[in-house]
Amino acid sequence: MLRIRITAEVDGVRREYVITYGRYGSNNVAKGFAYARGDTPEVRKADAERFSALVEALTGKKPRIRRRSDGAIEFECYEGHLEGFARYAELADAIKRWLEETGQ
Repeated sequence: MLRIRITAEVDGVRREYVITYGRYGSNNVAKGFAYARGDTPEVRKADAERFSALVEALTGKKPRIRRRSDGAIEFECYEGHLEGFARYAELADAIKRWLEETGQ
C-alpha cells in the first residue's frame, strides 16, 4: 500500500487528506481510495468538493466520485492521478519505488 497524505487549506478549511493506493484486479491496476469526512451529508458533500478540487489542482484530473448507499462519499484515483502526484519532488521517489516494488 502507498499512502499519500496532503495537508491543505481549501476555501478557508485546513484539513489532512489521505489517499491509499493499492494494486487491484487481474491487471494489477494501481488505484487509490479516499473518503469524504463529516457527520452530516452536507458536511461530507462540502468536504468532497474541496477534496475533488484539490486533487484536480495537483494532478490536472478530477477523481471519480461514488456516493455509497451508506452515505459515505468515496473517491477513486487512478494511475493518471499518481503520475500527477509524482511531479512533486516530495512524492516522486516514494511513488517510483512503490510502482517498481508492486510490478508496474
